[in-house]
Amino acid sequence: MKKQYYITTPLYYVNAAPHIGHSYTQIASDAIARFLRQNEHDVFFMTGTDEHGEKIEKASIESGRPKGSEKDFVDSIIPRFKDLWKKLNIEYDYFIRTTDKLHEDTVKDVLAKLYKKGDVYKKNYNGLFCTPCEMFWPHTQAPSGLCPDCARPLEKLNEENYFFKMGSYQNNLIDIIEKDGIVIKPSMRKNEVLSFLKGNTLQDLCISRPRERLSWGIELPFDRNFVCYVWVDALINYISGAGYLNDKKRFQTLWPCDMHIIGKDILRHHAIYWPIMLIALGVKPPKSVFAHGWWVVGDEKMSKSKGNVVDPYYLLDQKGYNVDAFRYFLLSHVPFGWDGSFSEGLLVEKYNTDLANDLGNLLNRTLTMVEKYFAGEIPSVRHPATGNRQQEEKKLQEEIRDLADNLADKVKKAMDIEKEGPNFQLALNAIWELVNKANKYIEVSAPWKYAKESNKDALSVIMDTLMQTLGVITGLLYPFMPSTASKMYRQLGRKEDIAKVKYKEIRWGMIAPGTRVDKGQPLFPRINTE
Repeated sequence: MKKQYYITTPLYYVNAAPHIGHSYTQIASDAIARFLRQNEHDVFFMTGTDEHGEKIEKASIESGRPKGSEKDFVDSIIPRFKDLWKKLNIEYDYFIRTTDKLHEDTVKDVLAKLYKKGDVYKKNYNGLFCTPCEMFWPHTQAPSGLCPDCARPLEKLNEENYFFKMGSYQNNLIDIIEKDGIVIKPSMRKNEVLSFLKGNTLQDLCISRPRERLSWGIELPFDRNFVCYVWVDALINYISGAGYLNDKKRFQTLWPCDMHIIGKDILRHHAIYWPIMLIALGVKPPKSVFAHGWWVVGDEKMSKSKGNVVDPYYLLDQKGYNVDAFRYFLLSHVPFGWDGSFSEGLLVEKYNTDLANDLGNLLNRTLTMVEKYFAGEIPSVRHPATGNRQQEEKKLQEEIRDLADNLADKVKKAMDIEKEGPNFQLALNAIWELVNKANKYIEVSAPWKYAKESNKDALSVIMDTLMQTLGVITGLLYPFMPSTASKMYRQLGRKEDIAKVKYKEIRWGMIAPGTRVDKGQPLFPRINTE
């Protein structure tokens, strides 16, 4: 039975529309999935929405709907997420909702098994709760009465609830993480998790809310007076969507999950709570968890309450930024795993410099010259090229060929999924090294001089060098900028779907002589910053 590569995003909470933070996780996951498919992996990419809990109930009422209309409310929000993912070229395989019946049945099955095993029990809870974060906090961890995560006032709770015995599995989890049974990436996050586990005694996790306080949730299978705590509900999606309850064969091909991609703020949930639940359930933990950084505006993390959230719809629809320019900025601006600072000015600067001046200019100039000097048809190389070719020109041509021949390996090394994790910035920087070298080659070789001399031999060498370079660049850009790569591929004269081009096929010579180019319009017209 063939093992698929199973990659997930977190489930996004639907109390409001998606923002740039959601987009970043989606774009990164999509780039990884496309890269793996290029390398002939059978990928299953799952994303979805988290739709229960107090915040949803509150948001539904604030939207003007009567209590009990929460499903109508979340149904009205879901299209915003799906539409944005389509706009951003996110090609997921399965979209799961926590209101799906299969998911709800799976949650009940898991909770019933843990309860029967004796890992779930009932006791009085006396502590603090943050409604915006949906997090319980003991008094010792929040002595100021403010949420350690969002700094908002916490609500005091004194009520009966059901608890999961997390502490029983603490040493087991430490041993698994130390032996990389779960690879937590980047390595600084592994150190962070181990430091927490070794420096604290895990408190048992409250997994319920009394129905009299919250009705919008999945009913506990052993006590109808309580609903499941939203975080426990959401985490179980990773196995419910993989077929844990309804398709054992499918579950065996997908589980354990190869990579959970999350933001660093929910690392503890995914690297501690979730693995412990699986261990108790007798299911293998995920193979890896990658926690990326936050996007900040100024020095502050984006937050709906602070009003500094960047809306992708505003950037793409109202301001009209190119979707792949947005993808490129997010993937190239910082190493994956670090925090990044966002501003519209930085986006425009990156667009004009890297996309308009460098990549767009290289493509447009090359295709213009092929049209002008060879009537739009890629020439066969005539060797040896005649004329007094400069030494620097020959040297640059050799460097370009060497860079192009080794670029696929460089990108693959940067996208090392199994070890430290993908470094999109490093991969894109390697591609842009070739882009910049090719632009320099145009200036140094000065093909217009050979044209004046009617030196077709020299011109054929230059045009072939540039076209083969662009072929390699285009193929390797596909996972990161799929729409751009698809357009470039057609402009280079290739008719087939670039998504079907395998990684091993991306090499010098992939653009055959005699191919007719299709120049089209410039891909990245410069943005006037004035």
